[in-house]
Formats: sequence, structure tokens, C-alpha cells
Amino acid sequence: MLMTASDLKVKIIRQIDSLGKEELEEFYGVLLNYINGQKNVKDWDAMSACQQNGIYGAIQEIEAGEGILHDIIYPQMVHNLC
Repeated sequence: MLMTASDLKVKIIRQIDSLGKEELEEFYGVLLNYINGQKNVKDWDAMSACQQNGIYGAIQEIEAGEGILHDIIYPQMVHNLC
């Protein structure tokens, strides 16, 4: 049986209402991660193949131990911009 959007919302609210404070905070984090993850997927899809390949390349460099720590590179970048 298919639920209407209203039925589903009521069911979700009832489940949320039964959560304790810690569970509610954890659920909130999961919900935000889900929502932000959906946004990130849309952002990823909007990138050009060149941009996506650049990110893939950066990930490979980091996994190979070739990355530079933020604490090292950031001061250099700030110095170069000023």
C-alpha cells in the first residue's frame, strides 16, 4: 500500500517524537548529512569533467602520501596573496 506524503510525514514525526535527546541529536546529524550529501551530489554533477578529474587526481595524490598539510600550505598562500 502506498502512503501519501502526509501519511509519511506523520509517520516520520511520530518516530522522531519517540526519540530521546541523544538519539534526536544523532538523528539530526544524520538528516543534515543526508541533505548536504544530496546537495554535494548535485554540485558534483554540475562540475565539468576537467574539474572532476582534478579532484580525482588530488585524492590520488593524498592517498599516495603526496599531499601537503593545510598548516603548511595556508601560510604560504596567504603570504603570496598579500
